[in-house]
Amino acid sequence: MPGAEPAAAKASSVRLEEVTPDNVEAALALKVRPDQERFVSTVAKSLAEAYANPRTAWPRLVYDGDELVGFVMAFFDVRFDPDNPEDRLRSGLWRLNIAEGRQGRGYGTFAVRAVCEEVRRRGRCRVVTVTWAEGEGGPEPFYLGLGFHRTGETSGDQVVGELPLDA
Repeated sequence: MPGAEPAAAKASSVRLEEVTPDNVEAALALKVRPDQERFVSTVAKSLAEAYANPRTAWPRLVYDGDELVGFVMAFFDVRFDPDNPEDRLRSGLWRLNIAEGRQGRGYGTFAVRAVCEEVRRRGRCRVVTVTWAEGEGGPEPFYLGLGFHRTGETSGDQVVGELPLDA
């Protein structure tokens, strides 16, 4: 992915961790800024979706040292339109929540790059897919800044973007 390593990842021990009984309460308490709530589901909804889709969901917490700073959930090997035999398998970013007060420090970039590396490691998809809701203050500039491009498709009411992994 283009750009330098986020400052947060260089200066500290930023990492992904699994959701466990020891950290689930902290995960559930994680909140984005109020003006972003219309663009992203809560961690609680994400964990419920992960529980219901254990084969495809990959929920992870973003830590900087001992501090929980975000949540990311990837999806793997999903067909957006399972009734269409021409639809291809996709893998990518399902959800990204960076805590209010912790944004702008490279944590989101770190999380997206980690998802890209996991998609690459699994080896079935050559692009990373993301969807986002449009609107003032939405995540589109963030994703486009990371190199994602709009595909012209929609998934429900969301824009579909992709990032090739061969770059």
